[in-house]
Amino acid sequence: MNYVFLSPHFPSNYKNFAIALKKEGVKVLGLGSEPYDNLEDTLKEALTEYYRVDNMEDYDQLVKACGYFTFKYGKIDRIESHNEYWLETDAKLRTDFNVEGFKIGDMPSIKMKSKMKEVFIRAGVPVAKGIIVTSIDVAETFIKEVGYPVCAKPDNGVGASNTYKISNPGELLYFFRTKPDMDYFMEEFITGEIHTFDGLVNKEGEVVFKNSFVFGKGVMETVNDGLDQFYHNQRTIPKDLEVYGLSAVKEFGLKERFFHIEFFRTKEGSLIALEVNVRPPGGLSLDMFNYASDIDVYNTYARLVSGKEIDTLVDIKYHCGYVGIKDNNSYALVNSKEEVREKFRDLIINSGPIASIFSAALGNYSYILRSEDLEKIKEASKFILTRS
Repeated sequence: MNYVFLSPHFPSNYKNFAIALKKEGVKVLGLGSEPYDNLEDTLKEALTEYYRVDNMEDYDQLVKACGYFTFKYGKIDRIESHNEYWLETDAKLRTDFNVEGFKIGDMPSIKMKSKMKEVFIRAGVPVAKGIIVTSIDVAETFIKEVGYPVCAKPDNGVGASNTYKISNPGELLYFFRTKPDMDYFMEEFITGEIHTFDGLVNKEGEVVFKNSFVFGKGVMETVNDGLDQFYHNQRTIPKDLEVYGLSAVKEFGLKERFFHIEFFRTKEGSLIALEVNVRPPGGLSLDMFNYASDIDVYNTYARLVSGKEIDTLVDIKYHCGYVGIKDNNSYALVNSKEEVREKFRDLIINSGPIASIFSAALGNYSYILRSEDLEKIKEASKFILTRS
């Protein structure tokens, strides 16, 4: 099997996909702009070959690379990056090289917020009211229906980039004067916790692994307000979340890939779908899957792709919490790293700096905490994030 892996070095934990795939007998063909000498040794050893391009944004260079791989190794069987930024590039290459998986024609429903909402509705999943806003008049008419505040985000966007919370007519006017020149989707503003439904589906679209995270703050607030981050998994996935999540997975037609679906859990306890991401959850979430269940999801994915038998992974043994600290916060941390390590050495399973490109959402330095007792994790996170 020939597996083309776009930007296999980023983020750094994704090298584990290449390592696992090689162990299962897959030829992993790396394609990226990073100089080969900069790749980690373990990644170099996992790659059958690495093709460096000058610019990953130059599609012709990527086509040339895949043409070379095809000439040397035969037909390409998979093209993946597992990265939100390259989803459309992956799909375009799959289309041009007739490779299994999402093609460019499948992208609107999994990239555009407006089309995504239509799929959720077909799946019977509640959604917030929303509309494409082409002018301030359209926006004002919508706001008359739902009231302030509203949320405006690029219809085809990544993460919380260029998102706005609009709370009054002055902010609405500012939005239209300053927003990037792209289609924007406006939604009623929903207050609540973010509850996710994450997992992996096989070739038949069956969920073989599932997980759920709870975020006290949304990514938009964390990024726009410069807040620290804390989220944790749920050892037992609530029934309503699982029902809606499985229905969405089926309606979106997900196969042989990870997914990350976000919902609001309102104060009243109901769920409202926010968006779907047809890739693994970001940051160190894959590693948190492993820590929480003493498993190796990288290996599970590799076995699944290479056609080997896998076991359905269902047992979540531990709570795992992620604590992300921002450097640019105006208030100093009360407790030092040394004090944190001394007090919670039994809970800390991983710690270290976060790549700068993720720091707005995940912080500059992180801890992953593990315990059977969620309250211990919450107590530790409070201690770590206390500021003067």
